[in-house]
Amino acid sequence: MLKEEEITINTLLSKLDEITSVDLALQLSDLEDNDIAEICAKLSDKELANILEESEEKTQIRILDLLRNNRIINVFSYMSKDDIVDILGLINIGKSKELINLMKDGKDKKIITELLGYEDDTAGGIMTTEYIALKKDLTVSQALLKLKEIVSKSEVIETIFINDNKKIIGIANLRDILISPDSTKLEEITNTNFISVEPETDQEEVALLASKYDLNVIPVINKKNVLLGIITIDDIIDVIQEEQTEDVLRMAGVDKEENIDSTVFESIKMRLPWLIVNLVTAFLASLTVKIFEGTIAQVVALSAIMSIVTGMGGNAGTQTVSIIIRNIAMGKVELKDSLRLVIKEIILGLFNGAIIGILTGIIVTLIYGNCYLGVIIFLSMIGNLVISGICGILVPLILAKLKLDPALASSIFLTTATDVLGFFIFLSLAQVFLPKLI
Repeated sequence: MLKEEEITINTLLSKLDEITSVDLALQLSDLEDNDIAEICAKLSDKELANILEESEEKTQIRILDLLRNNRIINVFSYMSKDDIVDILGLINIGKSKELINLMKDGKDKKIITELLGYEDDTAGGIMTTEYIALKKDLTVSQALLKLKEIVSKSEVIETIFINDNKKIIGIANLRDILISPDSTKLEEITNTNFISVEPETDQEEVALLASKYDLNVIPVINKKNVLLGIITIDDIIDVIQEEQTEDVLRMAGVDKEENIDSTVFESIKMRLPWLIVNLVTAFLASLTVKIFEGTIAQVVALSAIMSIVTGMGGNAGTQTVSIIIRNIAMGKVELKDSLRLVIKEIILGLFNGAIIGILTGIIVTLIYGNCYLGVIIFLSMIGNLVISGICGILVPLILAKLKLDPALASSIFLTTATDVLGFFIFLSLAQVFLPKLI
């Protein structure tokens, strides 16, 4: 791999044979269009196909804009159909139609057109049609001869799909085929107990199935049990990475489409709505404080320390929410499991709140010379950590039950609960102990 300080167009041109497709794809993203065009001219169609498959979306678009349509079609001939579909989905519809019309293979054109009809985030949208399917009544010797003919056209060769009148009946492992006697029929070594999905299945559910059953490939079938395509492990890994990134961004109220290259207007459009929602919830907390402004006016120290309670409650709730959202995404927890989890969080809130409350209470007592302030913050800390734990469990589970994305809205509701209830508990206790504070 080239060191960063050595990267120039001349260096790349002189070392094209030594650079891997992954590294070259990364370097192209930093080059000017004329330099990219010069490198593309030096690459064969097959090499450029590998580069396209490894490049980021914006780099893919830039490369296609620099190539003539006829060359793009030649490059596509070395790429898997699911990757072609992904790229066609990035460019404008007019150019996409032009490229499809230029495709000479009518079968390929039909497959690509069908794949373009599926939503990007579904099983149909990420599947490939490059698989091996053999008839159940073939013998092992016949199957091996057939494999030699078609194996070069398949993305996966270790998993063979067995069909009967075009309907999939099971899966045979290449290893089992190789070690079986030549006269053995494929249906005899076929595993009829297999996991499959329909084309409309959400990609996140596909990834969960692959993780749960340790699958390298998942067949996509229609309601008639006809094999439409397969989803391979590399696509599943991409889905896991994409979904994880999406959840992390949404927990911060950021749209998954935003990145460091987004324009100022695009970032404003994606962030501002959630900031406004946060503003509304902030006013709820402010109104709660306003109810007790008479108490705060008499004991100014309250205004300095009450944010400690809400801050710790928010932190504790975020810990719980993060764990729950992760387990929801993995399909390990549902609302029906909430009672056991809530009890656990109450115990955690009592224990952690007591420890943090004692430490905070001692410090507050030493600073302000009033032990009752320490008692108030001790009790408030316990109460708010219990509340944050309960909300951290229930909010994402209820949102998931309502078919809403828990990663997107949980943090807003959690912050509202910990702030409003945190201020209320703290200031209510302060009002009770007011004679001891003045």
